[in-house]
Amino acid sequence: MTAMLLVRRLLIDLEAPFARHWCGGDAFRSAFFDALSMSFPLGEQFFIDSVRAGVEALPEAERERFSPQVQGFVGQEATHRRVHALFNSHLERQGYRNGWERRIAARLPRLAGTDRRHAVAITAATEHFTAILAEHLLAHPQVLDGAEPRLRALWLWHASEESEHRSVAFDLYRAMGGNEAWRRRWFRVVTMTFLYDALRQTASNLRRDGELWRWRSWVSGARFLFGREGVVRCTFGPWRAYRRADFHPSQQDSSRAERWLAEHADAYRVVGERAQA
Repeated sequence: MTAMLLVRRLLIDLEAPFARHWCGGDAFRSAFFDALSMSFPLGEQFFIDSVRAGVEALPEAERERFSPQVQGFVGQEATHRRVHALFNSHLERQGYRNGWERRIAARLPRLAGTDRRHAVAITAATEHFTAILAEHLLAHPQVLDGAEPRLRALWLWHASEESEHRSVAFDLYRAMGGNEAWRRRWFRVVTMTFLYDALRQTASNLRRDGELWRWRSWVSGARFLFGREGVVRCTFGPWRAYRRADFHPSQQDSSRAERWLAEHADAYRVVGERAQA
């Protein structure tokens, strides 16, 4: 049976401004999600460009097989990019500075002229990272308690689609003949870079708010990252799984994402669909 990657338009109003500490009044959680959003427009454009170039490098028969997957992936990521650009415009008006995007822009020229498989491997590794964070959010939606319904819907919709298309870049990398050594090597690089950028941007956001050295921010951050149901504890196993030789993204549970999308069909409008092999 063939699954479909649906391209959805989220039916929320992102023109109206929102509070600085929109995530239930919690400065740390708001700053962390804001940091992630700051990386999305440019990062997801890189993913789009990478898989488009990757599928063009395949033999014709393979290209025809992958094209529907890639078109669905591109449609979803382009929608995420647009929505988070709107979200980020509010952050900019609130006085935040997007250093993460500048660092992404500075790194991209280093890949110019290299084997296309490197960019696809980076995309696959980052997609795994975002997918396990997405699954953690879907498993612990109470993290968003107190957020406006429209912002809660935004993050859970995005998380669900990240889980849904988590295999596309990985499968493309293997179809391109990418080897396991480079797959793991790029995952190590992405891990270090992602953690550095996420924490640095979160700290920058907290500093801009005057919240960086407040005890409540550190307590919230420690609980969110290292608590019993914290991000680090709950995602370490899925993170480590990527290093196995027999790993495939489909081995990770995506039932929460499927359930959220089914139960909240009134939050979006389907604008297109592409087959996923």
